[in-house]
Amino acid sequence: MTTNANLKALTEAGVSIWLDDLSRQRISSGNLAQLITDQAVVGVTSNPTIFANALSNAADYADKVKDLAARGASVDDTIRELTTADVRDAADIFRNVYESTGGVDGRVSLEVDPRLAHDTDRTVAEAIDLWKAVDRPNLMVKIPATLAGLPAITKVIGEGISVNVTLIFSVERYRQVMDAYLAGLELAEANGHDLSSIESVASFFVSRVDTEIDKRLDAMQEGHPLRGKAAIANARLAYAAYQEVFSTERWNALQAQGARAQRPLWASTGVKDKSYSDTRYVDELAAPNTVNTMPESTLQATADHADVRGDLVTGTAAESQQVFDDLAAAGIDLDDVFKALETEGVEKFEKSWTELLDTVASQLEQAK
Repeated sequence: MTTNANLKALTEAGVSIWLDDLSRQRISSGNLAQLITDQAVVGVTSNPTIFANALSNAADYADKVKDLAARGASVDDTIRELTTADVRDAADIFRNVYESTGGVDGRVSLEVDPRLAHDTDRTVAEAIDLWKAVDRPNLMVKIPATLAGLPAITKVIGEGISVNVTLIFSVERYRQVMDAYLAGLELAEANGHDLSSIESVASFFVSRVDTEIDKRLDAMQEGHPLRGKAAIANARLAYAAYQEVFSTERWNALQAQGARAQRPLWASTGVKDKSYSDTRYVDELAAPNTVNTMPESTLQATADHADVRGDLVTGTAAESQQVFDDLAAAGIDLDDVFKALETEGVEKFEKSWTELLDTVASQLEQAK
């Protein structure tokens, strides 16, 4: 594994480093395998935006697209073939990590069609189809934490499928996600599945919270003293909720049957505001049994100049809650913030999916 002191310190603090990017080029060039060896990367996440960017590089997929065009494949079928192939190959690259960590890491995530974010039944069907199509035990199917997504999480976990819950912004919704996970484990047990084979993470988005709340604070006062405090406080409150839920009698009963805790995953950790340190969402959120999924720019910044000081999260709930009390007192409508962020998150992924459809349609036409 890596000899980089910063990445090693982060790993020793209990953080699993996952890359927030995937492409055919990373797979075929050996870059993904090298990141495992040199940069302590132990997992990969993808999303519609990542695949839209990857497939825009037509040369990497030309032979496969030409073959699919010759077979008369539809745009949707082509996207399914290309994305599941990338995820399957990435899962094979991470198979040794998966086995050496007992299935905790070595995971590769693939998201359901974002157009299904508000349709429970179709999300469940799509998740099961993706699980079968990739056919790798270290796959995680990504399901958004919308209101329709919550029962889908329970049903998919109940089928023995590992799930990465995405687009979580508020602690309130996160608690609902954890409840959906526990209900899913109970259903899986009733369905006869081995609970120890099921892994889940809850992707709690970080930087977008600061972006939205800072924008509202800036409209009130230039250089507002609460600027830049919300996202880290929000994530720390989420971690406190995680510690609470996964110490209950309900959880203990499931753990006794081999179940694993659903780890908090810090997503959207690339810093949007250039006035902030580019590793702040890494440095300030190191904690045991967490995942930090990073774009490569954040990964390289972490390796170069992160200031990892161990666990800075445990025991910070009171001061973090004070930040939110102060934000509410300042006039920030937090319910509206989180609603806006979820709506925007779904819309962004839907837009990326539309771009992906257009890109692949064009590639199929040119390949005929």
